[in-house]
Amino acid sequence: MPYSGLCWSVLAAMLLSWNSFLTLLLCFVGRHVTFALQDVTSDLFGSENYGTVAAFGDFNSDKQTDIFVIREESEMLIFLADLKAPYFKPKVHLTKEVFPPDISISSVVPGDYDGDSQMDVLLTAHPKHTTGPVETTVYIFWGHNQTLNQSARFDLNQTFKDEPLVMDFNGDMIPDIFGVAGESLVVCYLSARKQRWEKALGSNVKMRVPHSNAFIDLNKDFTADLFLTTESNRFETWINKDGNFSQMQPGKAPDEAKKVGQSAFVDFDGNGSQDHLLPVCLDDACQKSAIYLAKPGGTELKWVPVLTDFQMKDSLWGFVPPPDNPAMRELHSPITLHLGDYNLDGFPDALVILRNTTASTQQQQAFLLENVACNNVDCRDAGRMFLVHWEQSDLSAIPRAVVATFFDIYEDGILDMIVLSKVEGKEELIIHALKNNFEVDAYFVKVIVLSGLCSNDCPEKVKPFGVNQPGPYVMYTSVDSNGYLKNASAGQLSQSSHLSLQLPYTVLGLGRSANFLDHLFVGIPRPLGVKDMRKQEWTAIIPNSQLIVIPYPQNDPRSWSAKLYLTPSNIVLLTAIALIGVCVFILVIIGILHWKEKKADDREKRQEAHRFHFDAM
Repeated sequence: MPYSGLCWSVLAAMLLSWNSFLTLLLCFVGRHVTFALQDVTSDLFGSENYGTVAAFGDFNSDKQTDIFVIREESEMLIFLADLKAPYFKPKVHLTKEVFPPDISISSVVPGDYDGDSQMDVLLTAHPKHTTGPVETTVYIFWGHNQTLNQSARFDLNQTFKDEPLVMDFNGDMIPDIFGVAGESLVVCYLSARKQRWEKALGSNVKMRVPHSNAFIDLNKDFTADLFLTTESNRFETWINKDGNFSQMQPGKAPDEAKKVGQSAFVDFDGNGSQDHLLPVCLDDACQKSAIYLAKPGGTELKWVPVLTDFQMKDSLWGFVPPPDNPAMRELHSPITLHLGDYNLDGFPDALVILRNTTASTQQQQAFLLENVACNNVDCRDAGRMFLVHWEQSDLSAIPRAVVATFFDIYEDGILDMIVLSKVEGKEELIIHALKNNFEVDAYFVKVIVLSGLCSNDCPEKVKPFGVNQPGPYVMYTSVDSNGYLKNASAGQLSQSSHLSLQLPYTVLGLGRSANFLDHLFVGIPRPLGVKDMRKQEWTAIIPNSQLIVIPYPQNDPRSWSAKLYLTPSNIVLLTAIALIGVCVFILVIIGILHWKEKKADDREKRQEAHRFHFDAM
């Protein structure tokens, strides 16, 4: 047949060009990159959108993250995620009657403090209307059967000079409480619901108030270390060796910093190790602000500026300094960076609160800082920098913002935003929820590491899918679309004080590379005397998946299990549409060629028939 070869050649050529067609489609979609936000507050909270968002955690183990809210500084509510609007409903309520009178609740830290694989709730508080040094008291309410036992409040018998750091000091995967009590560094263990106090680190450290202590791996050995902020704006790093913490060379804040904010730790440049970010004010009035990145060098830290330009047209913006009176600090969050990969490009971005220093009226709002490649000589040593999104209309529509953080509202791996604002005439903060309508279909991996105290044999048959666990460390290695090696890392719940608002999971952006993750490493803290790293590796992890890691038993990483849940991507729909379109196009071509071939066959038959009758004559 004259057209058969042509037909199948065209079909083969189109099938071979499928990859090119899909690549062209993705490139077209990639041109439409936006940072649009959508206000979904009413869908999430209805009329209950007030109070101070204090923490996140999966309280009822349904693999949906719940929200812990403080109201009137004397009550705590847990908004449980639901499938019907409003999607977050206040289901668990600790009323003011279960607390001592005249106290102000300052923070909430969910966790499994007694080792029964059920979520408990720790709250810190201090007396109201105090004029002297503020002492912080700790209360714990034990969780049982997806509720809290309000009749058996557990009080620690010592007070702290500041909000404590919740960490796993002895590596038993049960959170401990670390801080300064009296003049000593102490740690409180709560195994079996009995408090046991011990001095910590063998050193008396004068902690800065408010501190930004952290429990995070700082030397890439997959074991969480201890970072302390002390007086005179100095920092101490205690590396975990064999379960013991050993002090390394201390450092200090930049000399030009007059007011120092909260230290934050994140893989800023995507090299697989944690970087130290520090927001500062360069004058006492915070007229000039900056964000620095610490680079080890010699005997002192080398500080590289990654953001110094706070100029927007004719106005100059800067950080909001906390009040000097310690009694007023519960109403004001310290200078804080809330970090998360907003656009899933593999480089974490930040949300900050800035105020207009040149305006006659107080103007204060949240801003998105995008992590971009360095474009000036100041940040050359860092390789990356922050770029302020001044024209983010959805954020600028929220005046007098006081806190802004990332939160995966719809559990789809895309980080949305929650903003708290102050309204004139109202004591309670107003909660705003902004959905991230990022249009480019980038990829991610979402990892949550549990305690590993049990697996399928948990007490009372509970499902330990969401108990917050501080200290685990996650890192992946992969190959990007250009064939270059790519890796990134993150620590889980490394900070717990002063509205750190860290998520109980890590979301690592993969950019637009749909490749499998070559290696995913997970490490957990190790107890005293254990020299081997407690680390496990998984290979060929599918992008756009949520991985729940259960390190059970803790001392045998080869037996750890991981449950994989896939999140459908928009690219699946695009691929299906493109595939259907190509198939229809191919069928049309085949039909046309087949029709032409049939006409040629008919013409040839008529000619053959004509020759037959001619010969017969």
